[in-house]
Amino acid sequence: MEQLRKEVLAQAENAVRAFNSGDVELLDRLFAEDAVSVLEDGKTVTGAERRAGRAELLALGPVMTATVVESYVTSDTALLVVEWSIEVPATADGPQRHAGTALDVLRRRGDDWLYVIDNPYGKDI
Repeated sequence: MEQLRKEVLAQAENAVRAFNSGDVELLDRLFAEDAVSVLEDGKTVTGAERRAGRAELLALGPVMTATVVESYVTSDTALLVVEWSIEVPATADGPQRHAGTALDVLRRRGDDWLYVIDNPYGKDI
């Protein structure tokens, strides 16, 4: 189980690096095709709508920092509790900072761990 946990934590680090690269395609490869992302208002998006929203955000040049504070891993499923912050330098209202505690679910697909549920707002929505 410890090896699986290390793989999941490495994937979480990959997600932060991909996010900070601004490369939407690179980030999207870490998500299952049917992955669900939760928006601030509690609405969920998937597929093309999820990718378009992410592209819009990444176009602003955000920088994320994240720390996994809890992780639970089985043979093919993982739950991560992640404290994160994002600095967005390029908005119409000037720089912005957002932060929260995310709940993320990853599922093993072949040799990869892919995000299947991305809830950056955790229990706060």
